[in-house]
Amino acid sequence: MTGETSTTIVPYIGDTLSRSRLWTDLSEAELRRLAVAACRDQDEETLWALTEAYFTTYGASGAKASRHTLRAYRQGLRVFLNHVGTRAVNLLHPARDLGPSFLREREAAGKSPGTVQLELAAVRLLYRALRWSGATTDDPFSDARPARETTAPWDKRQPYSEQELHALLLAARPDTRAMLLLGAHAGLRVSELLALVWGDLDFNARAVRVRSGKGGKARRAVMSETLAQALKALCAGLSDEQLFPISDVAVRKRLKALCLITGVPYRAVHALRHYSGTKLYRVSHDLEAVARHLGHSTLETTRIYAKWSDESLKNSVGQW
Repeated sequence: MTGETSTTIVPYIGDTLSRSRLWTDLSEAELRRLAVAACRDQDEETLWALTEAYFTTYGASGAKASRHTLRAYRQGLRVFLNHVGTRAVNLLHPARDLGPSFLREREAAGKSPGTVQLELAAVRLLYRALRWSGATTDDPFSDARPARETTAPWDKRQPYSEQELHALLLAARPDTRAMLLLGAHAGLRVSELLALVWGDLDFNARAVRVRSGKGGKARRAVMSETLAQALKALCAGLSDEQLFPISDVAVRKRLKALCLITGVPYRAVHALRHYSGTKLYRVSHDLEAVARHLGHSTLETTRIYAKWSDESLKNSVGQW
């Protein structure tokens, strides 16, 4: 958008805490002025900086919010600004039906319920930040509700099978093999394995320390013998040296390339974690053990692995 410069501060430098302080140190009048100007110009960078500052300051994860979460929210904000950019929308005083119409358009475009939910969360966060700044009191998404999810959780993203994981491991180079096993055996998320440093590996106790999991929670995941061998095969660095100095995008590209080579259907990196939970439940039938291993807050989240590992229904019907 054209118009005068909306901010007198550099909105996106340093780490998340440093960036948020640029905003929290402002006077109420200056904070409001910058937010109003950013809305007028539909300035994505400044609106995101404001939103991130609010999220970092008031969100449950605080400054420990993962890069993946921040990236997802920023993408949701970008989608919303693209939506309003094609219309004459006053962000501070939008029309009554802006929220529902945005959701209906995204659903009509074929976006999954999960994607629409995430975009809705991002825009709600934006408006919480705008109200925090004093720029508006409006909340156009308060009554916006996405369409119901009709696919059962256990049908949305299946884990890799035993045979598929075996094929991927055989074709992987050493560092990629270690990453695959950190997901499939230790149950780590992409953000968790990329945050690992050598000092997080305890070969004597056979444990992997996750310092900042989802929601900022720490845990210790069990290190399998196969994973231990794969990690030892890498050249060990200093205790504070990152194991895998690459991005999550690079991890996804590697897995997609492996799937293409091996003929394994690509089910996303997170399906490796699903494999871990499914296999652990299959051998233990202990939901609490699976929850501890994966760092789940509630057993309800863990029950999906019981569904995936339950062969009794298939075996029973298969005998008809």
